[in-house]
Formats: sequence, C-alpha cells, structure tokens
Amino acid sequence: MDKYKNKYKIGSHRLLNWDYSSNALYFLTIVTQNRECILGDIVAGEIQLSEMGKIVQKEFLQSFEIRNELFVHEYIIMPNHLHMIVEIWHPGNESNDLIDNVNVQPHGRAVQPNRAVQQLESIKPNRPVRLPKSISSFIAGFKSAVNTKIDDYIDEHHLPIPKYNKHNHFFQPNYHDHIVRNDFEYQRIANYIIQNPIVWENDKLNLSNPKKF
Repeated sequence: MDKYKNKYKIGSHRLLNWDYSSNALYFLTIVTQNRECILGDIVAGEIQLSEMGKIVQKEFLQSFEIRNELFVHEYIIMPNHLHMIVEIWHPGNESNDLIDNVNVQPHGRAVQPNRAVQQLESIKPNRPVRLPKSISSFIAGFKSAVNTKIDDYIDEHHLPIPKYNKHNHFFQPNYHDHIVRNDFEYQRIANYIIQNPIVWENDKLNLSNPKKF
C-alpha cells in the first residue's frame, strides 16, 4: 500500500499507461460491499440467485444491449461477487504490440459478437479522466443502475434495510481487472469462471472459508 498524507491507501489496480477504452479482452471482478453474500447461494455446485442477484443479472446483461462496443464472453454471478470476461471492440483499431493474437470463440451465455476476436489495439497513454466507451464507464454505469433498481426493490417490498447511494455502496468502489493477452490466458480464465461455483467452499472471497486471508 502507498501512503498519502500519512495514511495508507490501496494503490490502483489499473495497468499504467493503458487506455481502458482500447480494443481488448478484460477479465473483471466486482465484489459486494463488505463481501456480503446477498446475490445468492451455492447449492450443489450451482448458483441460486436471490432476488437482488436477479436484479444484478438483469442490469448486467442490459449493459451489453445498450453498448455497441461492449461484448460479454463469459460471466458468473457468485454470492458476493461477479467474474466476467468482457471485450471492447471498436472497428478499425486492430494493431497491438502488447497483446498476442487472441483467436477464440466466446462461450457466450449472454450477448456476444458474431466473430472471433482479432488482433487488438495498440497501447495508448492513460488519461486522468473516465473515458467514454471504456471499462470504467461500463462499470460505473452498471453499478449506478444496480443501486437504482435495488433501491426500487427495497421501497417496493418495504425492506427494513438502508438504501444504497454514494455513501452506502452496493458494490465495493474499486474492482479488479486483468487484460487477457493470449489464447492460453483466455481459456484458463474462462475455465476458472465456469468452475467458480464448484470451488466456492475454498474461494478466498467466501467469508466462511477459514483460509480466506
């Protein structure tokens, strides 16, 4: 951790000098606030979504319906987090020295591009703003939509719990990202996502796992 004004803070997970609106495949993980298991339960190695989990799933899938540049290849909603491989694709940006050719057909349990992933866009300087049509704008829009819909659900069902806002986040403010650089990484990560419910008992995000720390 870095120090700022004599206080520790968690450093950014973002890759230095990478433009997160660039054409690429991204492995992303979003975690609920305090790792609270409110999205569902794992039963016999499969996720059974709660009502809040169903809202999260609906808003997640709608994120790709309203964004022409964004596609989902693989995802899983777990009791307190989401894993996903998403792709940003802007036609015409096809050269990349940082990432190897990734030639995969998406598993695609949801919206997907009707093509194989081609060579990706070259690295660009990172800018200190949230770029449109970028990973950060997608995450921000998705989280905002979830907050709104969950709050509507709380009101509709008169639930005795606090509503979610900028002071009471449904998801943790930060998220983990990793740029998928080749076919091997893609297959390894995709398999990890698919098998995540099966290994939930030993997952480091499982609060009941004694080895979580």
